[in-house]
Amino acid sequence: MGRGRAKAKQVKVARQLKYRTGNTDLDRLKSELGVSDSPGDDSYDYDELAERYADYADDYGTEDRKDGTSAR
Repeated sequence: MGRGRAKAKQVKVARQLKYRTGNTDLDRLKSELGVSDSPGDDSYDYDELAERYADYADDYGTEDRKDGTSAR
């Protein structure tokens, strides 16, 4: 008998998540997740990442893997 109440609560929560109006407090969410507002601390742009990992692509990009499949 307890399963019916649990399922009803799950359905209620799912409906609230699906149909809510979007009153999400983004500042509170940022603080809970520990995200900083300054965009330059850890972020890399695409060119920096491509340069950084180009050597790995040259070294590991065309060889066969240990399991016999190719890397591409």
